[in-house]
Amino acid sequence: MPPHMSYPGCREQRKQVLGLCNLVSKSDEDWREAAKKDKFADFVIITTTDQQHKDPVVAFARKGYDILLEKPMAVTPEDCKEIVDVCKASNVTMAVCHVLRYTPWVTMIKDVIDSGRIGDVVNIRLTEPVGFWHFAHSFVRGNWCKEGKSTFALMSKSCHDVDLIAYWMNPRKCVSVSSFGKLSHFTKSNKPAQASSRCLDCPVEQECPYSARKIYIDAYKSGNTGWPVKVITDIVDLENITKALRTGPYGKCVYDMDNDVVSHQVVNFQFDDGATANFSMVAFTKNICAREVKVYGTKGEITYEGGWDRMHICDFRTGNTEYWPIENKYPTEMAGHGGADFQLMKTFIEALKNGTAQLATNPEATLRSHLLVFAAEKARLENKVVTINADGDFVVQQDEATAHTSRATQQFLIDQGVDFVAKDGWPPQSPDSNPMDYAMWDSLAESEKVYMGQLIPFIENKRNKAKDILKTG
Repeated sequence: MPPHMSYPGCREQRKQVLGLCNLVSKSDEDWREAAKKDKFADFVIITTTDQQHKDPVVAFARKGYDILLEKPMAVTPEDCKEIVDVCKASNVTMAVCHVLRYTPWVTMIKDVIDSGRIGDVVNIRLTEPVGFWHFAHSFVRGNWCKEGKSTFALMSKSCHDVDLIAYWMNPRKCVSVSSFGKLSHFTKSNKPAQASSRCLDCPVEQECPYSARKIYIDAYKSGNTGWPVKVITDIVDLENITKALRTGPYGKCVYDMDNDVVSHQVVNFQFDDGATANFSMVAFTKNICAREVKVYGTKGEITYEGGWDRMHICDFRTGNTEYWPIENKYPTEMAGHGGADFQLMKTFIEALKNGTAQLATNPEATLRSHLLVFAAEKARLENKVVTINADGDFVVQQDEATAHTSRATQQFLIDQGVDFVAKDGWPPQSPDSNPMDYAMWDSLAESEKVYMGQLIPFIENKRNKAKDILKTG
């Protein structure tokens, strides 16, 4: 362990880890026990399951702990907002593990954009190829296979990527999103007729790309004792791997699972200056999470794919393409994501000692990008374009429109001297507070006037009858 850090406790004891890392043998079975104690450390790292982030963050923040929180921040907009509010009120540092912000290629793309070298950015295209067996491991058989147990796939897998788009586009603000996607292939209807319920007993296992034997046993025999093999058993050897595949979820047929998260999704973003961005998450790929990026500007374009040691920058003015080397200064052998895991941890510690300016993101920026993820999922589920407000919150304009009386109708009735009671005004997003088509609104207002002009005699008649009834009553 780094000499400038000590570990006063952890949630649960694992003797092997304690021995390897020289950790003191103190632990609590539940985070709530630790939260009840007097403050005993400078910060906490919260890596509970996705649905169990908010409560420990709130509890430890109120105790005065700085917090490093695994992404996503939380699984509802309300919980995300509460986390930010409590951390701010408690005056503690809270950073979400947007680890990709610390990769050299991400910061290089941002630097090139901000330099103006490719002119004004008009579009960003970002693809996350999840990987066919990685998706089967994590999102069909694994912990993130059901929204009810975790959260929806765009949040659990790709809030990283939406955050990157917001980061690269900053200071532009997203004003609307649309999204499409579904769960394909990994369903009971696609199970081969001869397939068994478990891969180790399946007569067609060798023909299946999602064979658990291939993903775990063959990987172990090839020398892989890390991820994903170590996920399915605490003791990584052939006996325990085989036992896990015969008894646990990772050995089940991918077509027999109760998974429900999408296997592919696209999200379209519109920004306040007219620029756009497109994000795609796809399960069925050879590459594993090696992002593919294109940034299109008015004077040039940037091209990068995960694993490249150079970034391609084309200058439209000269027609030349330059190849910029990507220098990784981080000790990649110490962590994943090309050493960015190590850099995230190092930066967080330095920020606690010297100030948070060194952190690549902050709670407010994380909240805003998370709200974009929630908005995109709402757009997918409801097949609608979702408007993003100035504060980052979102609304589907059609949601409440039928329950309100428009301002045009109200004003016309007032002008005609007609008494009326309106349930509410038209939603504030329209027309004055929302960048919508004013010509369309004017046309709507005029058509309402024509309709109301025909309706006025009827309203007057009803009003007079009501007055007569009151007089004679």
